[in-house]
Amino acid sequence: MRHRKAGVKLNRTTSHRNAMFRNMVTSLFKYERIRTTGAKAKELRRWADRLITLAKRGDLHARRQALAIIREKTVVYKLFKEAGEKYGKISGGYTRIVKIGRRPGDAAPVSLIELVTVEKPKKKKVTKKKAKVAVEKKKIEKDKSAADKKEEKAEKTEKKTAAKKKAGEKKDEKPEKKSKKPAAKKTVDEEKESKPEKTKKKPAEKEAEADKKEDKPVKDIKPAAKKEAADKKETKPEEKKKKTAAEKTEVTKEKKAKEKQAAEKKAKAVGEEDKTEKKKDKPEDTKEKK
Repeated sequence: MRHRKAGVKLNRTTSHRNAMFRNMVTSLFKYERIRTTGAKAKELRRWADRLITLAKRGDLHARRQALAIIREKTVVYKLFKEAGEKYGKISGGYTRIVKIGRRPGDAAPVSLIELVTVEKPKKKKVTKKKAKVAVEKKKIEKDKSAADKKEEKAEKTEKKTAAKKKAGEKKDEKPEKKSKKPAAKKTVDEEKESKPEKTKKKPAEKEAEADKKEDKPVKDIKPAAKKEAADKKETKPEEKKKKTAAEKTEVTKEKKAKEKQAAEKKAKAVGEEDKTEKKKDKPEDTKEKK
């Protein structure tokens, strides 16, 4: 029975064997692959797996245990830094052995030992249907945004038109205010027109009174005087200039004579009126005496 006889001696002492495997492990983690015989490669796998488990643990004691085996500190730093990322998801099988052939000198079997790099899981490709749905959603969102913009523009234009209409109505109201003044003027003109009507009534009243007093000869004088005034107005200024001083004196004499005649006629008319009034009063007195 071979109890407690693990490992291969390889016709070497323990010190020689340990030194050889320490050098091989450091070179394996430094270059990530080395070429050696098949027996050494199988034994080296045991050493490499043990150090990777220490690196995955990652505490200070594990780091010191690794430094007791690996010859270079930079290699230990690299191992402890990358072990968690590379081998965190798997537990074992960190190395791979590939048989290459035989060595030409002694025809010993040669193998290639290398560290396994765990590939990250690839993301699944999005199916065409999902892609189409996403594209359609984007188109719908764009259409909605465009429709919202159009609505906003329409609202802005409506507001502008409403503001313009209000401004136009205000402008229209202002001329109406101004038009009040001409209306006031019209009322003043109407009042003025109404006044002449009142004045016109006076000549009508005078005419009525004149009809009552037809017996008086004074009325005949006025139309004659009016005619004379009209004749004078018709005379041209040139003719007036030609009149001599003698003609002016004759006209004044005629005027004075006419005025005297008119005064005499008025006096006679007043005397006749007084007589008629007295006659009317006498019969009333006689009746009272009876």
